[in-house]
Amino acid sequence: MKRKFLIFIIFFSLFSPLIGAEKKSSSELPQKYRKWLKEEVGYIISPIERDVFLQLETDRERELFIEAFWKHRDPTEGTPENEFKEEHYKRINYANYTFGRGVPKPGWKTDRGRIYIILGEPRDIERFTGETQIYNTEVWFYQGLTKFGLPPGFNLVFYQKGGVGEYVLYSPTSDGPQALMTSYFGDQADYLAAFRVLKRINPSLARVSLSLIPGESTPFGRPSLASDMMLQNIYTVPQKNLKEKYAEKFLMYKDIVEVDYTANYIDNDHSVKVLKEPSGIYFVHYVVELKRFSVQQYQDKYSTHLKINGNVSDLEGKTIYQYEGSISVELNEAELKKITFQPFDLYDIFPLLPGSYKLSVIIKNEVSKEFTTMEKDITIPEDDSILKISSLILGYKLEHLPSESNKLKPFKIGPYQIYHQPRKIFHPQDKLFLAFQILSLNLDLGQKIELKFEFFKENEPFFSFTKKVEEYQDKTNYKEEFSLQKFPPAHYRVKVTLLDDGLEVLSERDEFDITSVSVIPRPWVYSKTLSPISDPVYSFILGKQFFSKGEIEKARVKFEMAYQKRPDSLNYASGLARAYFVLKKYDKTKQILLPFSDSAETPYQVYFLLGNSHQALGEFNQAVSIYNKAISHFGINFNLLNSLGECYYRLGSIDEALAAWEKSLEINPNQPEIEKKIKAIKK
Repeated sequence: MKRKFLIFIIFFSLFSPLIGAEKKSSSELPQKYRKWLKEEVGYIISPIERDVFLQLETDRERELFIEAFWKHRDPTEGTPENEFKEEHYKRINYANYTFGRGVPKPGWKTDRGRIYIILGEPRDIERFTGETQIYNTEVWFYQGLTKFGLPPGFNLVFYQKGGVGEYVLYSPTSDGPQALMTSYFGDQADYLAAFRVLKRINPSLARVSLSLIPGESTPFGRPSLASDMMLQNIYTVPQKNLKEKYAEKFLMYKDIVEVDYTANYIDNDHSVKVLKEPSGIYFVHYVVELKRFSVQQYQDKYSTHLKINGNVSDLEGKTIYQYEGSISVELNEAELKKITFQPFDLYDIFPLLPGSYKLSVIIKNEVSKEFTTMEKDITIPEDDSILKISSLILGYKLEHLPSESNKLKPFKIGPYQIYHQPRKIFHPQDKLFLAFQILSLNLDLGQKIELKFEFFKENEPFFSFTKKVEEYQDKTNYKEEFSLQKFPPAHYRVKVTLLDDGLEVLSERDEFDITSVSVIPRPWVYSKTLSPISDPVYSFILGKQFFSKGEIEKARVKFEMAYQKRPDSLNYASGLARAYFVLKKYDKTKQILLPFSDSAETPYQVYFLLGNSHQALGEFNQAVSIYNKAISHFGINFNLLNSLGECYYRLGSIDEALAAWEKSLEINPNQPEIEKKIKAIKK
C-alpha cells in the first residue's frame, strides 16, 4: 500500500543564533554522551559540531544528532551499512588493543592511537628497537591522501622518549635529530651536527629526522617547517570535505521540524531576487536547488510529496508573513530516468511590503523524511521615488510568454521568464541571458542616459559595450543576451552601470563561471504560477502583512479592497472584520461577519470575534447566542467561558455567570481575575 504521511502545519520563529545559545561543558553531559564526545569521536568531530552538541538539551536531541553525525559521513548513503562508522570503531578498538599495552592510558589517547584513528593503517612501518644509541622508534609511511591536502607520500616518526612509556609523535623542528639519540652531548641547537651524528649511527632514521616528506631538501641542516605544517594538517583531516552546515541547521530547526526529519538535512543552492510589478507591488522571487531528490515506488509509478513552509520576520524577529504550500510529483520510469542526473529546482514567488526582513524557507520531502532550508536577508525599497537598479538575473534559458498570459511566474521580467540556476555555471556553447529592472528612471534625461555592460575575466577587463536607454522599448524591464563562444573557461564578473552624460549614476554586479565540462546538467524545474495581479488575493496578503506590522489602518484599506471584490469570501471578510475590531468599529465588524454566522464552515475565531463585537456594543443577549453557537460547534474553552460569564453577569443571570466562570477555572486554574469575580459573587 502507498505510504501515508501526517501533514504538519508549522508556525515558527526562526534565526536562533548558533553562537550565544547556552553551551554546557562536556563534564555536564550524561556519562554515555560524555564518552561519545571525548573518547569515540573526539578526533573526528569538528568545532562547530562540538559546539552544537554541547547546546542540546535532551537525550532525544543528542541521539538524533549522533544519527545525523554518522549519516553525514556515510560514503554509501541509502545502504544499511555505514562503512565510515564501522571503520572508525575498528580503528578505536585496534588502537586500544595495540597501543595501550604497557602504558598508563588507553590506546586511543596515545599519539600512535590518535594518528591511527585519523589516518588508518599506514602503508608501511619500519621499526628501530633494541639499539643502544637510539631510542625505540617507529617510522610510519602513508600514501594516497592528497584529497585531504597532504603530500603524495609522507612519513610519521614515533619514538619512546627517555626509553620508557608510550611512543610520542616526533617533530623535526620541536624535537630534532638529537631527541632520537640516547646519548648526544653536542650543541642542542645545532640540528646539522646532530643529523651528522645520527647518520653515522642509523642512516635510515637520519633521512626522516629533518623532513618527514620524501624528497624535500633541508638546506643548511634546518629542519622542515613543511613537515610541522603537515602534522597540523593531519589533525584537521576528519573535517576536510565535511559539510558542517547540517549541524547548524540541526540546532536551528530541532524545535521546528518534526523529529523524524532532524537527522536528514540535505544541502541546497539558492538565489533570491526582488522585482516590482507594474501595479507597484514588490514580489520576492526565489529558487532552491536541492542536492538530492528522493522518490518512492508504487507499482510502475514513482512519486514524492514536498511541503514548503515560509516565514518572513522583521529584524526584531517578529513574524510578518507566513505561508505554506505543497508539491506532489508522480513520474513513470522513463521520466524518472530522464531526470535521474538532473538537479531539482523549486521556483516560488510571493508579494511583500517595503521593509527589511529575514526570509526562511523549509522544504520537507515527506517520502524520504529529508529537509532543507534557506535563510536570506531581503530588503524591499521604502521610497519609490529613488532611482534604483535591481540585482541582476543571469539565466541559461529565456522563455517568451504568450502575450495573453497575465499570470505571475517566478523570475518573470516583462514578457519573459528567466530560467536561473543558483550556481551560475555556463558552457561556451550557451547563451547568457541577463535581465534586471531600473525603477524611477527620469525619462526626461533622454539621449544622455546609457547602460554600460562590462565583463571581467579573473578581474581583468574582458569585454564591454554601451547602449542608449532610448533603444529599449521597455524602460523598466531590461534584457540582453550574450553568446559565450568567445568566453574561455574561467571565472567572470559582470557589471551593469547606468550612465548619465558619461558619469556613473549607479551600478549592479554579479559573477558566473564558464566551464570546460562538455555537459552541464540543467535542472528539472517546478515553477509556481500565480493568478493575475488583479486577483484580490494580493490585497489580502498585503493586508495581513500590514496587520502583523501593527499598521491596522493600512491593513484595513487592503482588506477592504479584497473584500469589495469578493464579499462572499470568509477569509477576506474575517480579515477586514479583525481590522475593524482592533479599530473599535464594532458595528462594522458585526455587519461584515453576520452573513457568515449560520454557515457550517464558519471557524471558531469568527464566532468569537462576532460575539466580542456584540458584547462591546452592550448587546449581551446576542453575544450569548453567538457564544452558545460556538460552544455547540466547537466545544468549550476558558476564553469563551469567560466572555459568556461576563455577558450573563451583565444580564443579571448570576448563577449562569458563576457556572461559566467556575467551569473556566477547571480548565485553566491560573486565572486570578476570574477567581476574584467568583469570590465577589459568593460574598
